[in-house]
Amino acid sequence: MIRFDNISKQYPGGFEALLGVNYHLPRGQMAYLTGHSGAGKSTLLKLIAMIERPSRGQIFLDGVNLNQIGTNKIPYIRRNIGIIFQNHQLLNDRNVYQNVAMPLIISGCRHQEVSKRVRAALDQVDLLNKENAMPITLSGGEQQRVGIARAIVHKPALLLADEPTGNLDPELSKEIMQLFERFNQVGVSVLIASHDLNLIDEMGYPVISLDDGQLVRNDLTLVGAKS
Repeated sequence: MIRFDNISKQYPGGFEALLGVNYHLPRGQMAYLTGHSGAGKSTLLKLIAMIERPSRGQIFLDGVNLNQIGTNKIPYIRRNIGIIFQNHQLLNDRNVYQNVAMPLIISGCRHQEVSKRVRAALDQVDLLNKENAMPITLSGGEQQRVGIARAIVHKPALLLADEPTGNLDPELSKEIMQLFERFNQVGVSVLIASHDLNLIDEMGYPVISLDDGQLVRNDLTLVGAKS
């Protein structure tokens, strides 16, 4: 699903966020991305979503070389990716339904299809009874669930999550991770950046770790050997 071949990313000013990173996340696999603050986790996710471009190396997404994708084609690539952020990035002047519907409206979905998909996504995150609520009235865990519903509403093949439980207590964090597990069980590939090592150990999925931009642990090599 995702393959990094000798990827490096240098930002203006010379800072090397990633240095020669190689890994392969097979289709249908769930894995965790760990590392200290500034290790390169967010950069790695941004490269997959084409928010950033690599300085060196090649990235493949579902067999497509992202280095060869022009700017005008990026929206088509992103239709296969759901992205979840730590701070939700919800629109506070829109209700829950409208927030989740936004990606479908932007892509030009018909009204009936939008309604069907939004309610199905909200049902999956147990928020169907909150569709008319405004984000500000929701708890932190509920807001994160809205963000997840928005990320899955267009049925992506890949979910990327950047510290999705960073502001939640341990119980809510586990509930959110179990949601990702449920999506993975129906075939969605999932990559989650997280610093919650205790919860990651408890969940029992492969881990890839970064330290100052370099890959220092890659459990996916074992997954690749089995597949």
